[in-house]
Order: sequence, then structure tokens, then C-alpha cells
Amino acid sequence: MLATLIPFFDKDMKVCAYSLFSQKENLLLNPARQASGINDGAARVEGLDILQRIGIDTLSPGTDVFVPVGSIAVFSDIESQSEAMIGRLVLLFDNSVTNTPDYQERFRQLKQKGYKLAIRKLPVEEIENYKEILSLMDYIILDYKKVDVYKARIYFGNQYPNIRICVGNIEKQEVFDDVRVDRAFHLFEGAFYRIPVTKGQTEVEPLKVNYLELMNIVNDVDFELTKAADVIGRDTALVVSLLEMVNRIATKSEVTSIRHAAALLGQRELKKWINTVITKELCADRPNEITRVSLLRAKFLECLAPSFGMGMKASELFLMGLFSVLNIILSMPMEEALNKVNVSKDIREALLSCKGEFADIYGFMTAYENADWQEVSRMQILKNIDSDAVFKAYIEAVCWYKEMFF
Repeated sequence: MLATLIPFFDKDMKVCAYSLFSQKENLLLNPARQASGINDGAARVEGLDILQRIGIDTLSPGTDVFVPVGSIAVFSDIESQSEAMIGRLVLLFDNSVTNTPDYQERFRQLKQKGYKLAIRKLPVEEIENYKEILSLMDYIILDYKKVDVYKARIYFGNQYPNIRICVGNIEKQEVFDDVRVDRAFHLFEGAFYRIPVTKGQTEVEPLKVNYLELMNIVNDVDFELTKAADVIGRDTALVVSLLEMVNRIATKSEVTSIRHAAALLGQRELKKWINTVITKELCADRPNEITRVSLLRAKFLECLAPSFGMGMKASELFLMGLFSVLNIILSMPMEEALNKVNVSKDIREALLSCKGEFADIYGFMTAYENADWQEVSRMQILKNIDSDAVFKAYIEAVCWYKEMFF
């Protein structure tokens, strides 16, 4: 099983929901199952199984989750899979469903039981064929690259005034800035919030300069454990944040000082926690999702390290994940951003040109994050990586993030 979450934003860049994208089988690793037909998984909805197994609050604390449902799986016993989650679920369909009485009746049943419904991938030329189904939908997702969303808003505003329009596949910040001011659009999805900056400001804000200096001291090869208190003690907010975080994992005794934390965790773990806290503070003026992306990438890469034969470099991979959005945090090109921090040659090569020892694991992580299952499957074959190990690593990262910040 493979699964990842894609965020939906409101006009203020607050995450309001996530789409859960999953793949039950790696078909490239299991070619005998490729011919098993469209009925695979019809009795269960994969996304709901994942939510049941992991917990909706672990995967998506406090937000709704859009879960794709196939044209056959819609007739399965969805209710027994999701009874405890109805209020947080949006069942997501596509153009594989047809505007026939059996689908219409099933959608009515789900609506009556409290489920929210959404549909995507409807060809513009076929919209008129989905009138009865569209009247039952709470959301429609429009692909910005394939649909004139401004014409579509007029049509849906007139024909289906109660449906909420979500604009998907937004790749540029300026596009988001244009569409979010239109009150007809409710949710927004796409890579726009983490597109690399190529031209930006030349100076870093003073507070961020202080944090970068702290990070450089902590990651210096000559850093000593006894210096940790002096380093973190420069900023009261960092002291409080670090102690709160470490106390969450120190179950046997309350951590009361940096030196105490150092004694409990050891130098390697303490450096990781300090880097985590500083990154969180650096992201304070950015959308919350940037913080989440940075920290999830860090922990996911650390957990993936053994699968790539890099267990001894797990700490360095954790740092690479943190720095993978440094260009966004500092609003400058990645090369300039990396010049302001102490990073290894391997990290620099991977982040700047996808080359070097860390290139493969970094590419795998980004493909997984984007639900590019074909590329994930290809790399699994090349590297002989087990799907269960990957899924376990991702869930461990998600659980770690929730434990630290919720």
C-alpha cells in the first residue's frame, strides 16, 4: 500500500482539506495482477481502509479528507468502512461514473446519511450529461489547465448555485493570486505554494539571519554538546519550543533545561530537535503547509534511509529534507539560500541539480509526495524497495509530525 496527502487551500492559504491519493498494489512489481480487471478492490474503498488503519486525525488533524471512490466501489458497503468519519469525509468521484438511475440513487443514499460528495475530471463537452448527478454534488474540481474556470463559474453559478467550485492544478503563485479573489471559487489545489523561487529578495530578514546563524553553529562539524545551551539560550522562544517538543517524547521525566535534554537525547538527536525547532521558526511567516512539507520530508527521508542502504546517513538526510524548501522560506533561489547554511556536498548536489549520492532518494521522496506512482514503482524496481517499508516510513513521518505539533 502507498498513500500520500495533497492539500486544498482557501483564499488565505490556510489548508482546509487534503486529498488522499493511494495505490494498493505496485503493478510493476506484481505483473501477474495487472490483468485482474476493473473489479479489483470493488468491495472496499482503499482510502477508507487507510483512514481506518491509521486514523483520520493522525493523517489530517482537524481537516476534511477527500477520498477517491471508484465507479464500482461506490456500491460497496462504504458506510461500514467510515461510519465514525462521516463528518470529515468528502467522497470523490470522476467521469467513470455515469448519469444513470443506479448512480443517482446511490448518491442520494450517501447524501441522506451525511456524506459530502465531490466530482472531478468531467469533460466540458459532457457536463450537460451529468445534470442529475451534479445537482447532488457538494464540490466540483476544475482543472485550471483544461477548463476556463471563469466561464465555468458563471455556468455553475446559474445552474448549480449550491455547488462549491475547487480550482485544481494551479502551478503558479500569480495564478492563485488571480483566482483567489473571485468569491465564486472556494478551494485551491496545486504546486503553486512550493514552486521554487528563481528570482527574489537579496537580503534575509534580521530575525531569520539569527536563526540561520544558530543553525550553522549547531551543524558545524566541531559543535560540542555543551554548547547547546548557549546556542539555544539566545532566543527564549526557541528554548520554550524545544523544551515543549522534547518533553513530548521524554515520558519518564520532565525535561527542564537544554543540558537535561542533551543528557537524555545525546548529541545527534539533540541536533535534530534543534534543527527542527529552528526550521519551524523560520517558517513562521509562511503558509503552515510549508512547515509541514519541510518537516515531513525530513522525517520521511530519515525513515527511508535504510531502504536505500543509507542508514548511517539518516541524520544528514533529515537535514536535507528540512533544507529542501529553504528557497521558499528565504524567498530566494536555492543556490543563494544554501550559501547561507552549512550543508554537505551531497545535500547541495541533490537540491541544486538532482545529482550525487542523495539524488535517488530525494527524487523518490518528491515522486511519492506528488503521488507519481509510476515513477515510485519504477524506482522501487531499480532499488529493490518494498512497498510496505515505504508506506511504514511515510506513516511514521506523519505520526511524528502530529506528535510534535498537535
